[in-house]
Amino acid sequence: MKLLPLTPDGQTPIRVLTIAGTDSGGGAGIQADSRTMALCGVHACVAVAAVTVQNSVGVSGFHEIPPEIVADQVRSVVTDIGVSAAKTGMLASTAIIESVARVCAEVGIGKGQTVPLVVDPVCASMHGDPLLHAEALDAVRNTLIPIASLVTPNLDEVRLITGIEVVDDASARRAAEALHALGAQWSLVKGGHLRTSTSSTDLLFDGERFHEFTSPRIDTGNDHGGGDTLAAAIACALAHGRSMPEAVEFGKEWVTRCLAASYDLGAGHGPVSPLWRLH
Repeated sequence: MKLLPLTPDGQTPIRVLTIAGTDSGGGAGIQADSRTMALCGVHACVAVAAVTVQNSVGVSGFHEIPPEIVADQVRSVVTDIGVSAAKTGMLASTAIIESVARVCAEVGIGKGQTVPLVVDPVCASMHGDPLLHAEALDAVRNTLIPIASLVTPNLDEVRLITGIEVVDDASARRAAEALHALGAQWSLVKGGHLRTSTSSTDLLFDGERFHEFTSPRIDTGNDHGGGDTLAAAIACALAHGRSMPEAVEFGKEWVTRCLAASYDLGAGHGPVSPLWRLH
């Protein structure tokens, strides 16, 4: 694995912005994004969109940040500190999604803009607890995905967004095409939840060509935060100047190592761990 370079002491590292929700249990959301970004050698900037009440067994509630405050966080960071890539996670509501889309267009983030945007269209937690109001799915389809440089749903999110149940390679390809048709520059259909073999294959599509990325399946129930970690790692690689296929390949290898290093935490699902890079 070709790791991203760490910045020498005293020098300002590349900056990446995450626009997402918090995880009070520390396994997913902004906490997972920030861990991966730090260990990928970048400075993490954050715009908090929601505060969740969760632990290893589930999400018992969340509080949305006012949409204008979410946008102001993005604007404040980008106009002063500057970022080389951004990602979204939990955005919770139509109003927040629309506010994020407007400010991204204003500051040059997203498809066709200077700063690439990785959209992780978070709809529910791994336990099935909702993290997005049901009526906001149309905003995901019509407002958020069209500004994505890359969209990275899990298979449950693919089904909610496109109506396609991914069960094999053929349906994964249809899903990737459907996501791209919604306006994303690139779409990624992840195979981690398709437990039909000893390997896991992710499918990347640019409107013309498919790219496949396969890794060994890691046998662990501690996979909390895997989607956030993958999207954050891809954003970091894009910020370092890697092409989209190269960035996705890096993200796939990164999250595979994080799954292998995952650990028990609480009574439920433990988190994937980028701490392997410290060993």
